[in-house]
This record gives sequence, C-alpha cells and structure tokens, in this order.
Amino acid sequence: MNTEKVRLNITLPVALVRELTEMTEPRKRSQFIADSVAFRIKQLKDEKRDALLAEGYQAEKEEAIKITKEFEGLDIHGWDDY
Repeated sequence: MNTEKVRLNITLPVALVRELTEMTEPRKRSQFIADSVAFRIKQLKDEKRDALLAEGYQAEKEEAIKITKEFEGLDIHGWDDY
C-alpha cells in the first residue's frame, strides 16, 4: 500500500464529527477516516462488479439454456442404472 499522504480540507456535519471524536482515540481521526473511505470504495467496487456479473449472466442466459437443452439427454443417460 502506498504510504504517501495528501492533506485534504473537508467539511463534515457537526453531529458526525462529534460521533467520530467519540469513536476514535485522540489523534487517530485521519486513520479512521482513511479506513472508512477505503472500506466504502471497496463496497462500491464490489457492487459494481456484482452488477456487471449479473448483467453478463443475464445476457448469456438464453445461450446457457440452449446448451443445457442440447446436452440434456446425455446428462440423464444411464441414471436408471443406479
């Protein structure tokens, strides 16, 4: 992970800053915020990936059904022997 840092000037609601102060140790707010932002970015990337996968599966759905039907006879062939 890159350890180079950039100072930002951000604006947060007062109530959120109060909760942040209550939840973090003194002089640890920046790390808490960095961790929180990294966590949220990962969530958004995961959601985007999941949406793209779902879209891809839907796009290939008809082809997958067609292939499954083509091999259906082979899939059940010999099952009566068990």
